[in-house]
Amino acid sequence: MKTVALYARVSTDRQETANQLDQLRAFAAKQGWQIVAEFVDTVSGSGKMKRPQFEKMMLAAAQKQFDLLLFWRLDRLSREGVRMTLTYLERLDGWGVAWRSYQEPYLDSCGAMKDVVLSIMACMAQQERIAISERTKAGLARAVRAGKTLGRRAVVVDVARARRMQRDGFGLRPIAKKLGCSVNTLRGALA
Repeated sequence: MKTVALYARVSTDRQETANQLDQLRAFAAKQGWQIVAEFVDTVSGSGKMKRPQFEKMMLAAAQKQFDLLLFWRLDRLSREGVRMTLTYLERLDGWGVAWRSYQEPYLDSCGAMKDVVLSIMACMAQQERIAISERTKAGLARAVRAGKTLGRRAVVVDVARARRMQRDGFGLRPIAKKLGCSVNTLRGALA
């Protein structure tokens, strides 16, 4: 008998996971699978906030506590973009844990379409990386045209004062703190 973990997620506490869980439980029962864990998060899946149950589920998968992860839809598993979602699915595969989307039967690591789906997702992830890079470059170029200075502010180190403090027996950390710079910045200025 296949052991299964369920993962359900809603974005806000005004939403319910009951519909997802009811359908996932019924589907697992129909397949003759044994549900050994249920992981439920009430948090955005965008990756901007921690998802404690998701992290617990990934740890349990790495420890092979179940054979298959069943989720309601791919966007319930992750909304972090194709690249991160693909990373999660590949991790599950690497740990020997199968995965399946209840609402999207073509997203099934046990099915014949697994390699096709993963290939398409990998291409989409590559295009997503390119698009992010292009948007970032365009935004930086626009900022420069608008007269904004990019990068960190320049840190001016009073080298003469730093050397005097060294002669007086101060270490790099107290000198850096007194001058308002990092130890690495101070080292670079004294080099």
